[in-house]
Amino acid sequence: MTEPPQLIGLDNLMLAFLPVSIVVWILYRWTREGPVSVYGLTRMLGQLLVIGYFLTFILESDQLLVVFAVLMVMVTVSSWIALRTIKLRRRELLFYSFMAILLGGGLSLAVSTQLVLNLQPFYSARYLIPLAGMVFASAMNSVSISAERFHSELDRGSDTSSARELALKAALIPITNSLFAVGLVSLPGMMTGQILSGVDPLIAVRYQIMVMCMLFSSAGLSAACFLYFLIRRSARPDQC
Repeated sequence: MTEPPQLIGLDNLMLAFLPVSIVVWILYRWTREGPVSVYGLTRMLGQLLVIGYFLTFILESDQLLVVFAVLMVMVTVSSWIALRTIKLRRRELLFYSFMAILLGGGLSLAVSTQLVLNLQPFYSARYLIPLAGMVFASAMNSVSISAERFHSELDRGSDTSSARELALKAALIPITNSLFAVGLVSLPGMMTGQILSGVDPLIAVRYQIMVMCMLFSSAGLSAACFLYFLIRRSARPDQC
């Protein structure tokens, strides 16, 4: 017999911010960037509260147009955030970032939801939205790292081929580390959530294997697409 997940009270939830406040204090004293972290934490709280109510509506409606609109918002927002480290020509690169995340993340999401899970209907919001969040977040991080590293290498005088190689390797470092650590150092979010919900650990493992493949492929494909677009752009005569 499985137990329902433990309900976290608001007073208990506030205790999670104790170590957070220590980190913010250290950041402020050492780097003077404490306010940036406070802003990020405030945004996190607001966004999660809003999305909590919004997801209730989405899951209850389960309509194709609503799900599609949410996915497009995810891709658009992640595309803009991915270029946060690029101070110049950010707006010019937004289309490349959008297409890279849409192609790389979209392909990985489609394979997992339509071939592995065989969702019925294919736009089932209860599965598609949470998985899309993980996929596009992974793609966003890889594009962000690859963009920053690619431009840094070009500023150092590297040629585009060398810059592309180093940028792709750097973009895959976080997810590759996760592949090495999963099961030994960490129990990832989806697997932990399912186990806490009473799902058989062996079933949870299957889902996590699918998720890790999905995250790795979305990160690699999105970074590769973005770097390809950047090199094609730099090769144009009017961009020289």
